[in-house]
Amino acid sequence: MLIGVLIGAAVGVIVGAGGAATLRHRTDVAARRGGTSRAGLFEAVINDSPTGIAVVDAEREIVLHNRRAEEFTLVRDDRLDDRGRAAARKALRDSRPVDFDLVPEDSDRGRSMSVRGQARPLEAGTRRYAVLFVDDDSEIVRVESARRDFVANVSHELKTPVGAMGLLAEALLESADDPEIVRHFGEKVLSESSRLGAMVTELIALSRLQGAEKLPNLEVVRVDEVVAEALSNAALTAATNDTEITTDADSGLEVLGDRMLLVTALTNLISNAVNYSPQGTPVAVRRELRRGMVQISVTDRGIGIAPKYQQRVFERFYRVDKARSRATGGTGLGLAIVKHVAINHNGRIRLWSRQGEGSTFTLEIPVHRSGDHAVTAKTQPADGAPRAATAGAPDRKDDPR
Repeated sequence: MLIGVLIGAAVGVIVGAGGAATLRHRTDVAARRGGTSRAGLFEAVINDSPTGIAVVDAEREIVLHNRRAEEFTLVRDDRLDDRGRAAARKALRDSRPVDFDLVPEDSDRGRSMSVRGQARPLEAGTRRYAVLFVDDDSEIVRVESARRDFVANVSHELKTPVGAMGLLAEALLESADDPEIVRHFGEKVLSESSRLGAMVTELIALSRLQGAEKLPNLEVVRVDEVVAEALSNAALTAATNDTEITTDADSGLEVLGDRMLLVTALTNLISNAVNYSPQGTPVAVRRELRRGMVQISVTDRGIGIAPKYQQRVFERFYRVDKARSRATGGTGLGLAIVKHVAINHNGRIRLWSRQGEGSTFTLEIPVHRSGDHAVTAKTQPADGAPRAATAGAPDRKDDPR
């Protein structure tokens, strides 16, 4: 009976007397149809709520609580957590809502959790109660932390080429009468400006990919054409590094997606493989169909990635080898873009790597079948390349390199 009184009082506060009467009538009708009472219906709703809820009286003794309150440790062994008890006392004393933290103190996962609570005063009949609500807002905190880190990283990364260009411009002005020095510093300015332009372009692309809106202009894309264009884009980098890129025969596979983004993602994978391989070592690009997923793998025989770094290489601006990244002009955004391209195409990117042996990055996208005709494709790798077994996305971030 108490829960009905408390709920009735709460509803009256929220929607007003007239609205509460209408809501109570509708609730009574719905409850009767379901073979229960209004209080029983509300009790079921409260018990199944993803929010932890507990009600305490003026002496801060627990009157009722739901299962979620126990999961959040707001209530433990029929006793209210001290932090919740203090918030309830203050809410009753000051007649206003009081916020409090409820991060688990004795749990390893508590370090990565953010549980927030609020105590609200409530009058029901002649008695006063405090209603406590708790929610896990860890994801909100994580996203906000990622946003702050992203802004800080962008600021730092942009300062480097901008600062370098300023210093180079000063050197140019001081050496205006020496053509050789002017040429040398002019080439450096051009290199830094190109790097800055590439970073801005990739930041715009990443911002688009991380947005909530769906990708526009989805079309049927031939995988063979994506591979051919990506190979063409990476040809100059490969020639400079004396790298031979081998590939298998056309597959006839198709996917539904954004052709430009898929080409960008595969170009980034191939360029990374070339840049992080010893000069003259080969890179292989393979495509196949497995369990309804088109898999495009890029395998190198480069330096490899240590296990402790393999889940971080998809983070924005993260680099395992910072010196090599500066030498190759990498922005640290390439693999973040690859990951988000995969996510936006309902796919994923996988990584297999072993230090001293090389790496295989595998981009997986759901296959598209035209009409009722199944696409004929290979179902085994062409050359026995190592299988990409370590998941790198969709739950992680970007480029090491």
